[in-house]
Amino acid sequence: MQRVYVGLDVHSKETVYVIQDAEGTVTAEGAVRTSREGLEGLVEQHQLGSDSAVCLETGGQAAFVCDVLESRGLQPAVIDASEVRRKARRRGQKTDRRDAFELCDGLRRNQWETRVYMPPPGIRQLRQILSRRRHFVRLSTQQINAAKYLLRREGLLNGQRVSLTTSAGWDALQAHAQTVALRPHLALHAQTWALAQAHIEVLEAELVQALAPVHTIVERLQSVPGIGLITASSFVAIIGTPERFADSNHVVSYLGLAPSMNDSGDTERHGRITKAGSSSMRTLLCEVAQHAARLTHPLNPYFVRVAAKHGYKKAAIAIAQRLARIMYRMWRDGTDFLPTKLNIEPDGRRRTKRALWRIKPAVAAVK
Repeated sequence: MQRVYVGLDVHSKETVYVIQDAEGTVTAEGAVRTSREGLEGLVEQHQLGSDSAVCLETGGQAAFVCDVLESRGLQPAVIDASEVRRKARRRGQKTDRRDAFELCDGLRRNQWETRVYMPPPGIRQLRQILSRRRHFVRLSTQQINAAKYLLRREGLLNGQRVSLTTSAGWDALQAHAQTVALRPHLALHAQTWALAQAHIEVLEAELVQALAPVHTIVERLQSVPGIGLITASSFVAIIGTPERFADSNHVVSYLGLAPSMNDSGDTERHGRITKAGSSSMRTLLCEVAQHAARLTHPLNPYFVRVAAKHGYKKAAIAIAQRLARIMYRMWRDGTDFLPTKLNIEPDGRRRTKRALWRIKPAVAAVK
């Protein structure tokens, strides 16, 4: 059977499709409902088999469409929507049919470079749980900041440190509020904060259940100093599988921690990090990296060396890069965290209860 190429422009209500043969002739086009019945009807009507090449661009329903097509034996390719827009031949004349044709024709001519990774259902569920947890953590933080704003506006803080991370802290704040008119508003923020915390607890229970298939990997990653359950599970959810990366350099670039570069002729410039990929994972790694400022942290010698030359912030970024490499290699090789692999040794010059570290001195070459 001759190989055919299918381009899908997916929308919430309907999906426009274009089908080409190997020579580039359009053999069929039309639209179906964006539902399981509509997509399965498309496969059956045009007798699309496992040898058919299907292509669609990234979007909110890309995962659903991929699940339906994969259940029918197809292996759809998901292309970054920004690349589709850049390579469009008629940028000012956009239509759904033309987008489907561009996807189909580009797949036939093998012009698409960015193939987006579509994780399996288990990883997608993990990503969704972590995303909802981030939402409610952000909501609870907003209530704390809003309450402190009300207190500052009334001049009630006076430089005092107020902790609103527990229910007891909110109760004490409302009991000592000097302005009677302020108490109802503080009560509203306290109720919203308590509701957000209840949702966070529910999501964390779901997270533990969702981590059951990968609990060994998550526990291994938590052996890295500073890495907790949320950071380890987020790393697993974002990376998906280590086999899709050639080496740790690709992981650093994927997470947006690689420095930008402009190399032209005799000029070579390195700028800020690219900030590509998941911003939440990048934030978590940068927060964990600041633990290296402690003297007892195994990466403290590297943190101190970079901070002395480039400053605290660049040192945190450098340690975040190193943490991403370490976690990737631990996952890929199935090994535990060992400080001895970091080219460091206990600093015997300083006697403390807890071990301090230093970089191993370079051994002079024997002549």
